[in-house]
Amino acid sequence: MQDHPYPVPGPPPGTFSQQTDPRAGIDEAVAGLDDLDALPLAEHVERFDAVHTELTVALSSIDKV
Repeated sequence: MQDHPYPVPGPPPGTFSQQTDPRAGIDEAVAGLDDLDALPLAEHVERFDAVHTELTVALSSIDKV
């Protein structure tokens, strides 16, 4: 039996088991940009990709998408 007479948005029951902090990896990834000027230019892309990935994960977890 349903608790609501109409569909309620959200993940299917039992699929989201743990709350996570969307900011968990952002600080660490951004800290990797601190010494960017001391790294060869070829390594900058990897650092920026890491920050981009962490921001993407944080943004997508806000709405549990």
